[in-house]
Amino acid sequence: MDTLRGIESFVKAVESGSIAAGARLLGISAAAASQNIARLEASLGIRLLTRTTRSLALTESGELYFSQVRNVLRDLELARSNATLQHYQPQGRLRIASSAAFGRYVLAPMLPAFAARYPRIACELSTTDRSVNHIQESVDISIRIPQQLEDGLVARHIASVPSIYCASPAYLHKAGTPRTPEQLSQHDCLAFKVAVDGRLMPWRFVRDGVRFDAPLRVALVSDDIDVLARVAVNGGGITRLAAFVAEPLLASGQLLPLFGAPGDAGSQALIEPLDYYLCVRERSDLTPKVRAFIEHVLHSLRDDWRP
Repeated sequence: MDTLRGIESFVKAVESGSIAAGARLLGISAAAASQNIARLEASLGIRLLTRTTRSLALTESGELYFSQVRNVLRDLELARSNATLQHYQPQGRLRIASSAAFGRYVLAPMLPAFAARYPRIACELSTTDRSVNHIQESVDISIRIPQQLEDGLVARHIASVPSIYCASPAYLHKAGTPRTPEQLSQHDCLAFKVAVDGRLMPWRFVRDGVRFDAPLRVALVSDDIDVLARVAVNGGGITRLAAFVAEPLLASGQLLPLFGAPGDAGSQALIEPLDYYLCVRERSDLTPKVRAFIEHVLHSLRDDWRP
């Protein structure tokens, strides 16, 4: 048991970059984690880590040992879960990271039913548009847009959500209604900044099979889609919203849709949807609790969003 605790402290320290950071992930003190690693080194008779006040580094023996034991903890958790699956419901803490708007508008309403079905799973949902590190933040599964995808992740495309370009009646009365994407260059556009790379998310269309980005006259930039929606409602310009954000505002008349609204001749250009992906770090992370969550999300999503 002491050896397992030592391996756990060692692996988390290496993956997170320091003994203190690894200890926080395990919910123990840095001193306890350091003692666990010291006991592991003593039992092996080798030095695994070279410690300094600011960082740590693997010794040559440590590199070899880490490569052989890094998946031990995950394999043990998977074995335990599979062994009990026939008799018990999936259980344990499930850490989910989601792009902010999707987590707020789509995932959050799903969680009560998931909790009722799987009472032994304790969910922790982080809604953020920044890059999330599965290892350092102990994330079991994440939901991302294409701009947030990283090499090495195992990603499954789960939804294509319609994008809706919209503005308030007051703005359109003042500035006129654009009929083509090209006319957006003559309007105040409210653009979303992607937190991962700081770039503006393009306003993308497809015409005659060719994808193109509409030219924009950017009046305001925000990394919060709800801010853009509020500015648009108050007459600040045209913005692009996912359907789950836009639909309540359209239904209440606070915003009006553009490009293909009922009765509109349209722009003869299709609006490219927003794609969402379920991601795990590797296939061995598909534990029973993760599989249960994936199944619940796929079952709960609207049929018209399925890719």
